[in-house]
This record gives sequence, structure tokens and C-alpha cells, in this order.
Amino acid sequence: MIRLERRPQPSPIWSMATPLVAVLATMIAGGLLFAALGKNPVEAIRTIFWDPLFGEFAFYYRPQLLVKGAPLVLIAIGLSLGFRAGVWNIGAEGQYIMGAICGAGAGLAFYPTESVLIFPLMVLAGGLGGWAWAMIPAVLKTRFGTNEILVSLMLVYVAEQFLASVSLGLLKNPEGFGFPGSRNLQSWDSAHNAELIAGSGLHWGVVAALIAVIFAYVLLNRHMLGYHIRLSGEAPRAARFAGVNPNRLVLFCLGLSGALAGLAGMFEVSGPSGQISIDFNVGYGFTAIIVAFLGRLHAFGILLAGGLMALTYIGGDIAQSNMGLPSAAIQVFQGMLLFFLLALDLLTNFRIRIGQPEVA
Repeated sequence: MIRLERRPQPSPIWSMATPLVAVLATMIAGGLLFAALGKNPVEAIRTIFWDPLFGEFAFYYRPQLLVKGAPLVLIAIGLSLGFRAGVWNIGAEGQYIMGAICGAGAGLAFYPTESVLIFPLMVLAGGLGGWAWAMIPAVLKTRFGTNEILVSLMLVYVAEQFLASVSLGLLKNPEGFGFPGSRNLQSWDSAHNAELIAGSGLHWGVVAALIAVIFAYVLLNRHMLGYHIRLSGEAPRAARFAGVNPNRLVLFCLGLSGALAGLAGMFEVSGPSGQISIDFNVGYGFTAIIVAFLGRLHAFGILLAGGLMALTYIGGDIAQSNMGLPSAAIQVFQGMLLFFLLALDLLTNFRIRIGQPEVA
């Protein structure tokens, strides 16, 4: 008989080892999936994890790690603060979209003016757009007791419809020959989030992600607010006795995560993506949830996890191109990572026992 036995204390060894074991289990299960699709599993895993770093064209793919990883880290940092406090923002994808729309809209309002003030204005508008969208579930939760998981998730689909609407209407390029989408911000110097060092992949979004990592670490480990966040997540009743205002914490965590997601959207639309379009969003808001948990909700762990997830994005694209793997298989592969991570998390708090339980 196989049973789970609760540990007296969570295992620190398993807490640290779970992400590594989850990655290994994902490789094994992913290999079986690729074999079932008629592909060489060893070649597929090597293509995803090795070729972007050390393959023939690694010089081209390595900068893309920063491009793909920056929005994931930026969004995941915001989500992790809420998750630490027991505030579950599942709608970062919608906040990412609204930040991109607001940021691009603020810049396009001044087209074709050239000014150094336009890009900072776009940054401010992008952050505020994501913050405002996150305030909807925050206010509904604090005023009416609604579930922030459901409200934030449902707002993603509202944001997607809004994205389609502005792509076909308000922000549509008047010189785009009827095609949906805004003007290309990459061709407008004042609004372009260009690389700070040519060919490096380093842009302002990467800088913002690194600042967010440092800020989150200092906040959680050196500030009273960070203590309140951790206490609320680990012992809600104790937090109330300690004088923590749960409503203020909800507003802060949801607002900050929305602002960071909005910034990620703004940096993406003004840089790598270049324009508002119907298919602008690619699921960064949902993937960032995996990144947050893979990084153990720790700032520097999220930084490493964001790089790993960016690697699967780039390696997945290579595998699709070179091996003919369907995009759905890569998405399933990424989903396996979260599945194994959550499943193996049980071992942090439980031991596996075989045999009949002892009778006192």
C-alpha cells in the first residue's frame, strides 16, 4: 500500500530540488511525447535545450534569450509577490495586453513628432494601463468579496476583444492598406525600444526586469511590507493579529503585478513586436505563472526560471522549423513543466510510504 505521510516540517532539500527534478521529469515525459509523434526524442530535447546555446547558429539565438526572457521575468516578479501573500492574479495576460495598448496609444497620439519625452510617456502609460486593469479584480475583491482568480482570468478575454477592436479601429494604421494593426513603432525613433547594445538583445525591458528582480528581493527581505506579504501568505490569522490590512495588501499586490505586466506589454510592443495587432499577445502572462512557481517565488530563482522558459520558446521554434514538431506539442511540453512542478511539490510536505500504517 502506497500512502503519503505528512512531514513534521517541510523538507528544505526537496524544496530546492523540486524544480530540478521537475525539469528532468519534463524532459523524460516530453521525450515520450515526441517519440509518439514519430520524432527522435533525444534529438528533440537536444534541439530545444542545447542548440539555442551551443548550436551552429547560437550567436543569433543567444540574444533572443534576453528578448524572450525579459517579459516573462517582469510579469512573474509581480505575480510572485501576490502569490506570496495569497493573492492569486491569473489575469496578467490581460494586463499585459492593456499595457501594450495604452503605451502604444500614448505614443501614436504624437506621431510623427520626434521627442525624447515620448518614450518615457509610453512607459508611464503602459504601467498605468496594466495597473488600472488589475484594479478591477482588486476593487471587486475588497469591496464585494469576489474571487480575484475568476475575475482576473475573465478579464483576459475582455482585453483580447479590446485588442482586436483597436487593431481594426482606433489604432489602425491609416496607411496600412486596410490591414489590421497599428503603425510600426520600430520605424519611429522616439517610440522604438531599440537595443541598447547592437546585437545583444539588451533593451529597456531587460533593464526593467533586472531592476524588478532587485526590488522584489529587497522588498521581501529588507522591508516591513515584504514581511507583511510573507506573513499573510504563510499565516493569514497571525497577519490579522499583527495589524496587517488585508484589503490594502490585495490592492498593492494586484496593482503592482498589473503595472509590471503592463510595462512588459509596452516594452514588447515598442520593441520586438513593433506594433499592436490582433495576434500581439503570445501567452506571456500565462507562461509567467510557470516561471513564478519554477523560481519558487524567489526573485533570483525567477530570473533563472525565466531564462529556462525563454530557452524552451526559442528551442521550440527551432524544433518546429527543423524537425516539423507541431506548436501544440511545444505548448504541451511547457505545460508538463508546471504539472510536474506542482505534483512533485507534494514531496516537500509529505513522504511516500509503502506498506500498512503502523497501529499505535
